[in-house]
Formats: sequence, C-alpha cells, structure tokens
Amino acid sequence: MFYFIIDILGTIAFAISGVLVAMEKKLDLFGIFIIAFVTAVGGGTLRDVLLGSTPVVWLRDPIYSIIILASVLFAILFINQLKYFRTSLFLFDTIGIGLYTMVGIEKGLSADLLPMMCIALGTITASFGGVIRDILCNEIPVIFRKEIYATACIIGGLSYFLIRLLPFDATFAYVAAILVIIGIRLLAVKFHIALPNIYRSDKTE
Repeated sequence: MFYFIIDILGTIAFAISGVLVAMEKKLDLFGIFIIAFVTAVGGGTLRDVLLGSTPVVWLRDPIYSIIILASVLFAILFINQLKYFRTSLFLFDTIGIGLYTMVGIEKGLSADLLPMMCIALGTITASFGGVIRDILCNEIPVIFRKEIYATACIIGGLSYFLIRLLPFDATFAYVAAILVIIGIRLLAVKFHIALPNIYRSDKTE
C-alpha cells in the first residue's frame, strides 16, 4: 500500500506539471489532458515495456487515468493559486522525479535486477514522461540540458542502496532517498549548480 500511495502521488505531481506546461503553451482542453497524461505515465510506460510487463500499468488499472483526469481538473480550477507557472512547474516536477525514481527502483527490485539496473530504471521512470512532454511542447527536454535532473535521480538511487546497508528500515531508506533527490534538485537550482559546460562560448570581445 505504501508503494502504491507513492506511485499515485507521483502521478498527481507529474500530471499537474504537464497541465502547467500545456497551459503556458495555451493548448486547448484536449491538448492539456494529453500533455498531462503523457507526463504522468510516459516514464512508467517505457519502464513496463523494458521489463516486459504488459499490458502496461495504466492499461491494467483505470485508477491512473481517473487520477490524471482529476489532477487536470484540479489544476485548471485552481490555476490562479498556481499562477506562478515556473515556480509551480519546478516544484511539481521536482516532487515527481523524487517519487517516480523510487517507484522505478522498486519495480526493478521486484524483477530481481541488479542495483545499477534498478537505478537506471528509476531514472527512466522519473525522466521520460517529462522528455515526452517537452518534445510535444517544442522544448528541449530538461534532462538533456545542463541542469541537475537525471543526476539527482541517480544520486538518490545510490543513496537508497547505501542506506539499505545500514541498520535502518526499508521504508526509511525509501523516504530518505526521495528527500535526497528533491533536496539535490532544489539546491542545484537555488545555487545554480550545473553539469560542466563542454562548449566554448561563441561570444567575441
């Protein structure tokens, strides 16, 4: 039940982030729902396909579609409270990657994958819904820019397996890893921490 709740919370967070991007692009209601939907289930769909778990989770359980629809309606109705698009998008996206990374890792563990593969699966689960969202909205996906995004997922995943080596409850390790991912993302943006820029500046004196 705990892992299911985390999965649902991640779905809500990513669906709302999709709504915010779609509304910023001034899409119609259908467009808003589609962007929210692919943001929420895109990474999980790819994860399930890689694991050979078909039909994928949102086709097996209608609760995901219902939750996404409810999240879309909520975001549209309370858009004035979410009027600071960029701040709201960043927060929901950050919460989403923290939750979904661990959902993906848990799926990997259930499939008896090695820790390295579980972390890769968690990163895919957390990142690729946003990749699809950004591509559909004609943006360069955040994961492909210099921002700390997938790196946060990887570090959080590593922290989960390291904490599991200590005498702590598995649930504690799970929650701690989520907080590590969210914390790294927040700190990276606040203090402008980014991956090294490999390109020379085109500016001339």
